[in-house]
This record gives sequence, structure tokens and C-alpha cells, in this order.
Amino acid sequence: MNILLISGYDAASHKRWRQGLERALPEINFTHIALPARYFSWRIRGNSLSLASLYRDELSASYDALVATSMVDLSSLRGMLPSIATVPTLLYFHENQFEYPLSTRQTHSLEPQIVTLYSALCADQLAFNSDFNRVSFLDGVDKLLRKMPDLVPQGIVAQLAEKSQVVPVPLESEVYAARVEAQSPCRPEFVWNHRWEYDKNPDLLLAALEVLKSHFDGALPFTLHVVGERFRRQPEAFHAIHELLTECNALGQWGYIDSLASYRSLLQRCQVVVSTADHDFQGLAVLEAVAAGCIPAVPRRQVYPEFFGLSSCYNVSGNLSHDAQSLASHLIQLLQQYSLQGVWPQAPDVSGLCWEVMSGSYRQLLTRLATHPR
Repeated sequence: MNILLISGYDAASHKRWRQGLERALPEINFTHIALPARYFSWRIRGNSLSLASLYRDELSASYDALVATSMVDLSSLRGMLPSIATVPTLLYFHENQFEYPLSTRQTHSLEPQIVTLYSALCADQLAFNSDFNRVSFLDGVDKLLRKMPDLVPQGIVAQLAEKSQVVPVPLESEVYAARVEAQSPCRPEFVWNHRWEYDKNPDLLLAALEVLKSHFDGALPFTLHVVGERFRRQPEAFHAIHELLTECNALGQWGYIDSLASYRSLLQRCQVVVSTADHDFQGLAVLEAVAAGCIPAVPRRQVYPEFFGLSSCYNVSGNLSHDAQSLASHLIQLLQQYSLQGVWPQAPDVSGLCWEVMSGSYRQLLTRLATHPR
């Protein structure tokens, strides 16, 4: 089977997913085309022009199926290259543009939403990495179309729902390596492991640490590792977080860890993974930490209740002071439970998300796609 895989905005998680597909399904011949994850506004609107101009030969070859990420402007690309117009196509959603929060430097634009909507209508099948992603996309389409003044066709949301399914991004088997527990008593180790950007809400992390510092009389009874991908611009909260952790003698690993083995070793010795994210469509960083044995302390919004249930989630309202108190109380409860029982609660079971389990779902999905009536 020959499959063309196009990644229109090849962020790290997108690259990890498509390379994982190729490793998990060696019987399929994948041809990869990927555009760099930069200049978002231009990329999401201009990717069809870039792809049609730079990869015309690859796009004009013969394929049994086409898999494109939801960043790809599929309707425009098919118009520019009729050779792919009849190839059965799956659009894979790592995220959707209806639920993505804007930064203070961004202005609202309908264009990313319209591009994704047209691509979804153009595709034969849709797959989402979580049910939260699927539902929020369909709800977003419905709300958008209700705002339009006239001539909106009926049944669009039902049409999209009919060809939609949920197939998460799997985790590599290496993340499930056995833990080596420290000898008790030991100082607990927590980890916050996200991209250092506004949508991961480091302001909430800082506010919660300040509440914890006050509760423990100026100290912190744990070490916090703040790791993840860093960028040239990053929220100012990180400077204050570093100062607070240093002052409380609670600073662990700081910044991006180049070695994948070292990063996974860190996760395997931590007890708790903390998220303050305003948005996560699957939360791969948290899932990877949980697979390594960490207990999740995550906000009760977006995708997290879907994977971990409500007991692992702290309440959030959008009010920084309230949410900081909620997260701090959740962490204090975990620390007290450990102090009383001498053991940490069992991390949720996410073994069903490994590639070894999920590869069958992807094989079935792509086989069905390749035999889709043209």
C-alpha cells in the first residue's frame, strides 16, 4: 500500500506521530511531505501554494491513499493538483482552530477556521486525537455557521460527524520503562513539562507556587523540575518561577533537556506531573509522564478528564487566584496522603495508548481508507 502523508505545519508532536506511523506499520510505503512549523498565519493560508509549487512531482505520483494533518489547505491543494483530487483522503486533527486560545499579540481571524472547515468537508474521513478535540471542532463549526448571514447549507455538522472518529497519537514503548523507586523517606519530585508558551499558562504555576510557599511558611517540601521546549520569546512568569524555586531551595532541572534518555529518566523518578495548560487537545507531555509512573495533577478542563477522570483534576474557573488555590490544595492533598500512607497513589493506566496496541487501529483505518470508493 502506498500512502502520501502531508504535514502542513510539522510541529514536534506532528513529526513524532508521522514517524511513529512509519515505524509501526512497516508494510506500508509512506511518502512524507512536511512544511516547517513557523510563520503560522502564512503557513496555514499559504501551504497549498507552497506544496503545489515545491512538491509537484511527489504530489503527482500514484497513491492508494492520502493522509493530511488538519493544517493542510486540502481543498485548495486539490484544486491546484487534480491528480490528488480522486485519492481517498484522511484529515488528522492534532488540534483544531476553534478551541485554540489567542495570545495577547494575536488578533482573531476566521481564516484558519474556514481553511480547516473546507479541508474537513473535502476529506473522505476525519480522525481526531481525542474526543474533546472532535466535539470542540464540531461545536465550533456549528457556532461559526450560525453567525453567517445567509446561504448556509443545512446538515454540514452532521455530515462531518458522520465521517469522524477518535484515534489518539500513541506513545512509544520506551516511555513505559519500569520505575526505580527511591528509598523512603525521600524528597518528592514534581515535574512541569510543557512548551514554554502562553497557552500552557505559567502564570498559574507561579501563582500556585506562591500559595504553596505561604502555606509551608516560606518553604516548599518538594523539588520542581520545569522542563520543556523553550523559544526566543517566552512568558515573563518563568523568570519569577526560577527565582521563587531558587529561594525555596526547590529548583530541580530547568529548561529543555537535550537527551531523550535523560528526559525519560527524569520522568521515571518523579512522583507528580503538573499541568496548568489553558489548552491541550491530547496532552502528550502529561501522558508520557503518566506512562512513566507520575500521578497527574491537571486542570478539570479540555482533554484531561477524558484520559484521567475527575479525581486527577483540580477545579478551574479562569480566575487566577481561585485556580492557584485549587491547584495548591490539590498538591497539598497529594503530599498529605503520601505523608500518612508512606506511598504515592497509583498512576492511571495508559498502557492502551502504546503503539503496540494502537497500531492495529491505524492499520485498520488506513486499509479502510485505501478501499474507500473514489
